[in-house]
Amino acid sequence: MVMKVIIVAILLCSMIIPFGGFLLSKKKKGGLKAALASNIFFFFGTVVVADILLFKGDVHAAGEVAQTATSGEGWRYMAAALSTGLSCIGAGIAVASAASAALGALSEDSGIMGKALIFVALAESIALYGLLISFSILG
Repeated sequence: MVMKVIIVAILLCSMIIPFGGFLLSKKKKGGLKAALASNIFFFFGTVVVADILLFKGDVHAAGEVAQTATSGEGWRYMAAALSTGLSCIGAGIAVASAASAALGALSEDSGIMGKALIFVALAESIALYGLLISFSILG
């Protein structure tokens, strides 16, 4: 329990320290890059520390011996994770460009709101397609 509290405290510090550094160094040009670099460093450092402290030893099911997964099953999980993750990243990029273009078009003519919403919804559906593919991979 104490280790979990320490890990949570380190994770919170990994969010607070870079943000505070960014606020203090707003006058410098590289403040955002330094904040991002320190946030990445603290986050992955926390993941490594959590992996070392919390996830050591063998994993067994309660009351029975854990079944070993075949390598094909592991590849299925990896494929499902990649299809979901990469489709969500693609959807985020598509929504970013479609939504900004839709807001720019709405500022010119407010009568095209329906068309703009359709384009944004089509960009968001990419994530749903990836999720459906991952369900079909696992099913």
